[in-house]
This record gives sequence, C-alpha cells and structure tokens, in this order.
Amino acid sequence: MDWIEVPMDKEWLSVADIAAYMEVSSYVVTGVLRSGHLPAVKFGREWRVARADFEEWLNKRRNSDA
Repeated sequence: MDWIEVPMDKEWLSVADIAAYMEVSSYVVTGVLRSGHLPAVKFGREWRVARADFEEWLNKRRNSDA
C-alpha cells in the first residue's frame, strides 16, 4: 500500500483541520485525542497534532485494518 500523505502546508494541525480532512465532526477528533490514541499537545484549550504524527497514525490504522 502507498503511504498516505496529508496535503497540508502546516506542520501542526488543529482539530478543525483534521476533522475537515477526515470528513468527521470535531467531537470525533477530540474524542480520539482525549483517548491518547493520536499523539497531540494541548495549548490552553486548543489541541495541536504534528502533521507527521497524524500521517503515521493514519497509516498504522490503515495497515492494522487490512
């Protein structure tokens, strides 16, 4: 399988960025972040995810479901 690359110029993604890319609600993304399954940092009330971590998480999930 080809490696999934997220076509965004940002190094850090917001909940809204990830929700738009995955076509899910921000509540779904926040739930995944709170569970600790997707590495993230929290700045005040805002979550941020490194794009490289998001790509790695996507690819691991895809490979585990295959």
